[in-house]
Amino acid sequence: MIGKVNHVAIVVPNLAAAAKRYSDVLGAAVSAPIDLPNHGVTTVFVELPNTKIELLHPLGDNSPIAAFLGKNPSGGMHHVCYEVEDIRLARDRLRASGARVLGSGEPTIGAHGKPVLFLHPKDFDGTLIELEQI
Repeated sequence: MIGKVNHVAIVVPNLAAAAKRYSDVLGAAVSAPIDLPNHGVTTVFVELPNTKIELLHPLGDNSPIAAFLGKNPSGGMHHVCYEVEDIRLARDRLRASGARVLGSGEPTIGAHGKPVLFLHPKDFDGTLIELEQI
């Protein structure tokens, strides 16, 4: 059902400093920051030959990752995103197997302008999973 790893997301306490580190120290291509008010984050994508790293920073006081950063002030890995062909079919198959879809269960539009869903980390060995329709 799942395809390629689309990206690994890392919450960072300072988005500009993290983006500069990936660009200047590691020599990676780094996107401009993108505010995603519907998701409560500002994101930067680090382009790699085989995948992407998504650097996340809270956007606003109600950001869902603010609590994560509060518990992990240095930041850390937040989620893994896998590609799927049909996000609704994937959702239905996952629900039928007992996996919990977060939120309303309806896909929202993610940073790449494509439908996404998140799966409960307790159902996947403590890892928050994002699915993105390709």
